[in-house]
Amino acid sequence: MVSLNPAIRAVTFGLAITLVQVALAVILLAPEGPLSYRYQTLVQHDSYWFENIINRGYNTIVPPISQKMMEVSNVAFFPGYPVFARGLKSLLHLQTANALLLAAQIGAWACWTYFFLFCERWAIPRPAQWLGATTIVAHPAAFFLVAAYSESLFLAALLGFLYWTMNGTPRGQIIGALHGVIMSATRIVGLPCALAPLVVRVVAAKWRGLRDWARWPRTFARTSLVCAVAMLGGLGFFVYGQYRWGQWDIYMKTQEFGWAIEPDYLAVFKPSSYRWLLPSLSNPTEMSQMAMTFGGLMILVMAVLEMLPAARRDGKRSQRLGLFFAAIVIYYISVSGVASVAMESMLRYELCVHALIVLAFLHYLHNVPVRVWLGRVAATIVIALLSAAGVALQGWYVWNFTRGNWVA
Repeated sequence: MVSLNPAIRAVTFGLAITLVQVALAVILLAPEGPLSYRYQTLVQHDSYWFENIINRGYNTIVPPISQKMMEVSNVAFFPGYPVFARGLKSLLHLQTANALLLAAQIGAWACWTYFFLFCERWAIPRPAQWLGATTIVAHPAAFFLVAAYSESLFLAALLGFLYWTMNGTPRGQIIGALHGVIMSATRIVGLPCALAPLVVRVVAAKWRGLRDWARWPRTFARTSLVCAVAMLGGLGFFVYGQYRWGQWDIYMKTQEFGWAIEPDYLAVFKPSSYRWLLPSLSNPTEMSQMAMTFGGLMILVMAVLEMLPAARRDGKRSQRLGLFFAAIVIYYISVSGVASVAMESMLRYELCVHALIVLAFLHYLHNVPVRVWLGRVAATIVIALLSAAGVALQGWYVWNFTRGNWVA
């Protein structure tokens, strides 16, 4: 059997998973009709807002209207995804809906490619790679990676940012910073995620290195510059708001007035925020509440594992620290933002957290292995059962989503 270059293999595997996701949604679960119609049923809900932004540009009254009306105020979405889709529309002369779908699916391809590139860099065994990929594909909201939403582009840019900044070379830092610009331009959580390389660098320096103030510029200057450049996408959107409407925070105000988003930065610490009973299939809000609980448990388990003596002795620990930091940031900001609306959409936001934790967990198991074979077998069985349940649940959500029902 011919051995493929790791990069080509990652690109090939990424494309294969993306095509399978699209095929399952369009051919098996979308409503009856011509193939083009079935394909465009992946354009729903928030997708129409992105269409509006592409076709009309950003528009709003000041202050924004106190209800969701895209014809009046549509500055509730960051520009990265609609700008990318608009570029594809102009370049390939596509309908806006098809441009949005193609942009998302290119993002999904890139996202999966970086997943496998990380696995190749860490020399993760092939069966473990596919088990990890299956665990992500089985997330009930994984279909949003190929729907006309911004999740795939954001996650691809985030993984690319972390992958290249971990490279350590000047070329890697430049490529990573460019990924970071896309990341912060696509979702507001990309701004704090841009600090991940600096957090990793600070932890690697340890207390002894931090006490040596004279060496700070030499130790942290380049990493700080990369983080600053990575934030330019999101900061540029704020500058645009200030220049056009005289309010740099017009995005936040539109979210507050139209979506009733009132951040609660203590929500993750309140027991009442968590749901422990099984949600109803017909109630997507309850499922989002359960996703918030599940995401918190994943982060807690990973934190406990990282505190074990074997993990602290792991010399490659810093390679997963950036992933863990980004997962915590996304989880915390997402929960804080949607706590005021009963955790609505948290199922979708938790998808990115899930993918990052799975990737970090693969690295953990490879470098801090479970010595007892029974533990490996039990873990594999549990993952298989949960994945089967997740796939079935995702099928239910795709069926509803493609028929215009709200799911997350």
